[in-house]
Amino acid sequence: MPLPDLAQKMIDHQTTAVFWFDPQLCLQAINPAGESLLKLSANQVYGAHAHQLFPDCECFPHLGTFHQPDPVIEHGLRLTLSSGHSVTVDCSITPVRHSSKTAPEAFLVEMVNVVQQLRLSREENQMLQRQTAQNILRGLAHEIKNPLGGLRGAAQLLARELPLEQREYTDIIIGEADRLQTLLDRMLGPRTPPHKESLNVYQVLCRVRQLVESEVGTGILVVSDFDPSIPDIYVDPDQFHQALLNIARNAVQAMQNQGELLLRTRVERRVVLGHRQHKMAVRIDVQDNGPGIPEGMLEQIFYPMVTGRADGTGLGLSIAQTLVHQNDGLISCSSEPGKTVFSVWFPLHGE
Repeated sequence: MPLPDLAQKMIDHQTTAVFWFDPQLCLQAINPAGESLLKLSANQVYGAHAHQLFPDCECFPHLGTFHQPDPVIEHGLRLTLSSGHSVTVDCSITPVRHSSKTAPEAFLVEMVNVVQQLRLSREENQMLQRQTAQNILRGLAHEIKNPLGGLRGAAQLLARELPLEQREYTDIIIGEADRLQTLLDRMLGPRTPPHKESLNVYQVLCRVRQLVESEVGTGILVVSDFDPSIPDIYVDPDQFHQALLNIARNAVQAMQNQGELLLRTRVERRVVLGHRQHKMAVRIDVQDNGPGIPEGMLEQIFYPMVTGRADGTGLGLSIAQTLVHQNDGLISCSSEPGKTVFSVWFPLHGE
């Protein structure tokens, strides 16, 4: 039973992976999200048996004699796909029949990538965290700036009444007030909207690599794994550069100037950023082999002033997150001892 054209158009717009099998469990239709899940094109898998696509899936063996009218639902199903990679999904298999007494004429299989769902949930939490933190910081900055300005002004007036050789302490007060003002401005992040233009990812990443290599000693090895075919993205060049540089510097500091830093780019299809699905997006990974981020801190690393280093300000990642979000991107982190990966996604220009 082939899938009608109208139905094919409908499933093509679904964000979940949808597969349409005939009674012999041979694939008759698949949507783009399904292709992305399998990492295979529709032409490569059309007509393939379910056991070929999902070799170790226990949901399929007895569907040939399936008479239950309700869907079969499995949560947290870990599959090893024919392409060789593994994925964890929530899976539902619905028999399609004219009546409850007839044998199924087709099977509609829907799979939701659990990891992707967790990433989307984490993205929502990050956005809420960022908004909450920004509101708190704006209120705090307002309360601090007024007395700080008065303190600096009073020190300037006092300095005018003193001879030059006695202005040492007033100069300290003015200098520290200016330092606090700069710190508050950094905490609040950029105040101007991004000025976006078409940008070559490769050129910016090469510049980031050169800067990192010039700042670190011989103990850090910087490795590149770039996809040269990535089209341009549409972002603010300065903000994009600053965000990636902050992430790379954070990775170097986490390794304590001893280890390997990997910069990697890939193109991904059907990526959800914010509340919008994009046909294609570029993923930029900044990976280090340092000690990793403690599990209890992983959900808080994008908060301002949160840092695992005694000499850290805790602002680099917070500012990077703000810059990435201002340019319609997404940033996330996964970490274990010996492997910490910060991934940044941006929609591709002109998709």
